[in-house]
Amino acid sequence: MNLYIKQKIFSWADSFSVMDVNGSIIYSVVGKIFSIVKKLTIYQNDKEVARIEKKLISLLPKFYVYIGDQQIAEIQKHISFFHDKYSVVGLGWDIEGNIWSHDYTITKKGQIIATIHKKWMTWSDTYELNISDNVNQIIALAVITAIDCVAGDKN
Repeated sequence: MNLYIKQKIFSWADSFSVMDVNGSIIYSVVGKIFSIVKKLTIYQNDKEVARIEKKLISLLPKFYVYIGDQQIAEIQKHISFFHDKYSVVGLGWDIEGNIWSHDYTITKKGQIIATIHKKWMTWSDTYELNISDNVNQIIALAVITAIDCVAGDKN
């Protein structure tokens, strides 16, 4: 299924909408403005469906993904001299491609989970997510959002 993220250009908090191919809002992602720990919440029909939280003290960026009260994944950056390496602990997912240009693929044992591609020549940052039909869409969206947070922490 294809989803599209259009991030707001001027926003006090990390917040954006996730839309379907027709432009209908499927999910909303809202960040906390004043928080010691960076937190993002994913809503569907005004109901929380997932949460992403940054670990407060860590040598390298580390984010946790929660569905309800259950932690389902941990996204962490690893030290590497030639290119950035990430792992998605808890799901067995691998990340390949260029995270910084938002053009990467998430796989599990060679099977594509999702592809992420930044669309150029748009007013605000717009990303196309193609999530495999046999994958939980909310989990995939939460992991992709957490990966974006890790990448954003470098800036």
